[in-house]
Amino acid sequence: MSLDQKLADDLITAAIGAMGRAYAPYSKFPVGAAILDEDGAIHVGANVENAAYPVGNCAEASAIAAMIMAGKHKIMKIAVAGGDGKMLCTPCGACRQRIREFAALDTPVLICDPNGFRVQFSLETLLPESFGPEHLS
Repeated sequence: MSLDQKLADDLITAAIGAMGRAYAPYSKFPVGAAILDEDGAIHVGANVENAAYPVGNCAEASAIAAMIMAGKHKIMKIAVAGGDGKMLCTPCGACRQRIREFAALDTPVLICDPNGFRVQFSLETLLPESFGPEHLS
């Protein structure tokens, strides 16, 4: 197994594990996310719902916050795990933009469900013609 495949497997396992820590009493739709940062560390997050919708946090936003709190600023790869295997659970539009803040357009986005890996997209495929930090420099 290559190092790249091992890192992808670790990321997928972390995202699926984060699903189990989600707080989703209203939607009953747990989502987990795991980010691989520029130094090879993994940061996880889960969705956290709130009775006063839409005050909750998405899993991707939680993982990004964990990465920032660890002093890192670059998403090298991200895995998102959710759903029951019937449909893909891709990042919502707001999270695609959040990921864009810290990731290159060719960053791999691994989509998973509780059973494992489903499909890989680039960030640019999920968020074409996006607005990013370089537009403000």
